[in-house]
Amino acid sequence: MIRLKNGGVLTVCMIALLSACSQGSTVPGATAGDASQLLQSAAVPAAVQPNDTTSVLKLLNTDVVIGSTVDPNNGDQGPHSLSIVKGNYGLKKGQLVVCNFADSSGTAGNGTTIEVLNPQPGSTPSRFAQSNDIKGCAGTATSYANQVYATGLTSGLVTWFDQSGKEQTTYSNLFKAPFSIADIGGGGTYAAEYMFNSDVQTGSIVSIGTSGYGSGFYQQVATGFAVGGSSQTGWNTVGPSGLAYNHKKDILYIADGANNTIVRFSHATALLVKNEIIVLPGGKKFKCAHKKTTCGKLVYSGSPLNVPVAMTTLPNGNLIVANTQPASSGGNELVELTPTGLILDTKVVDTGATPAVFGLVASGTKDANTVLFYTDTNDNSVHELKH
Repeated sequence: MIRLKNGGVLTVCMIALLSACSQGSTVPGATAGDASQLLQSAAVPAAVQPNDTTSVLKLLNTDVVIGSTVDPNNGDQGPHSLSIVKGNYGLKKGQLVVCNFADSSGTAGNGTTIEVLNPQPGSTPSRFAQSNDIKGCAGTATSYANQVYATGLTSGLVTWFDQSGKEQTTYSNLFKAPFSIADIGGGGTYAAEYMFNSDVQTGSIVSIGTSGYGSGFYQQVATGFAVGGSSQTGWNTVGPSGLAYNHKKDILYIADGANNTIVRFSHATALLVKNEIIVLPGGKKFKCAHKKTTCGKLVYSGSPLNVPVAMTTLPNGNLIVANTQPASSGGNELVELTPTGLILDTKVVDTGATPAVFGLVASGTKDANTVLFYTDTNDNSVHELKH
């Protein structure tokens, strides 16, 4: 069921995922996924980019503040999630879109606004949208048509806004606590494009078709991720909390804060069947309905992961994930790793006693010009790490 803004209900048919930068240190890799632990396809697995073992994170030693995320009208704060605008339609290419998770008093789960910032230091936030349908706004993603989708952890809804910030549709019946969101596929006239959403209460991944041959699709395509409690994160459940997508290889990466794992789903745009991938207890093995098409695989498990939430892919295919535990226990720390689970570097970006980094997004075309944007709820700002 999809609830329209005017109160109507639309049913569609299926057509086919809280500073200054301290110097990072290289740490040895822990045990990555072992093939003997997984239920894998008998077919040739999805291609993985050759490992780039040069740490990009180690080179990003300049930390600058892009700007505040506090809403200029109602004072919402607590930035969660980050996405980069892909084109010039309503929004401008390169702009940063961010959710506010808290209200003006700092109460977590009461934020209802989405802000836009230019990617240069000294930027001021401009309200893109405000709606109670995104209460507890935890995730945003922009499509190739510059439509914005946002998750409301408190409202239990995923909401679609057009390029001007006008609310179009809410998605409800497959969600209880939607959290992270990632734009999947797209980039061509008829290319299928989807918004993949993680739900930290059900431990599931839900796909929403946005354009091309994906239009009208709405399905829970994976389930079985662990859910658990964490009093320090400002919400009651932690599960499939971070999503990142490798467009070139059509691979979706999922960070699981309950199991301290990162897994990947191959051929993500081919996930079209209800619960096509089931994550088995422990988060390291998978039952796959169509093994020859798509399946899950463990990328990494254990330390230095410490309740990871935000995650992004770098231009070279490597991953950066943010731990959300306090720095005293190995948190507010970024971890860089290869697609095969080799740890390259770690960097604490906030030494505060509370979780702070809930949004990550990278920009660039190669190692030399890669920059990393992150949100910090301790100063309610977007930061940029650069060379």
